[in-house]
Amino acid sequence: MVNLAEITETIPIPEGVTVTIDGSDVTVKGDGGEIKRNFDHNNITVSKDDDEVTVSVAFPNKKDKAMVGTIRSHITNMIYGVKHGFTYKMKIVYAHFPMTVKVKGKLVTIDNFLGERSPRTAKIIGDDVKVSVKGDNVTITGVNKEHVGQTMANIEQATKIKGRDPRIFQDGIYLVDKKQEEIDE
Repeated sequence: MVNLAEITETIPIPEGVTVTIDGSDVTVKGDGGEIKRNFDHNNITVSKDDDEVTVSVAFPNKKDKAMVGTIRSHITNMIYGVKHGFTYKMKIVYAHFPMTVKVKGKLVTIDNFLGERSPRTAKIIGDDVKVSVKGDNVTITGVNKEHVGQTMANIEQATKIKGRDPRIFQDGIYLVDKKQEEIDE
């Protein structure tokens, strides 16, 4: 197998977004907010030219090649997040016991799930994530894709039914739509 001398991936920086690189820390600022992340990997360097970010590695092995693509995707998501934002929509589904969902600080509380007396809770990850409940719809918005996705997963897992047939007991809160919308500021 031929070993490449260098692999380089470039990411264009759109107008209205500023990228700052300090060692292995990458900070992306835009209309929606700011995201900071550390990309500390042995051989991979992240640098910024005039209007693009470059991720490169010299004499890469198999893991280094994969990591270059992963870091490129993370930086692309960071840029997209501060420019447009991420919105996940969920639906509250119940058959017999009507559940109530409330947001209290950094927790989502689910009351009366399957008639249970104690409420179930799910954590909201990150400071920029906002969760709103209107009727039987739950909307999660934020600039960091990982935080929005993990918050959605926490809510979905909080209503997971154990010990019963999921084909019959379909109660829960489920993901319906992932949107990447413009941020209104």
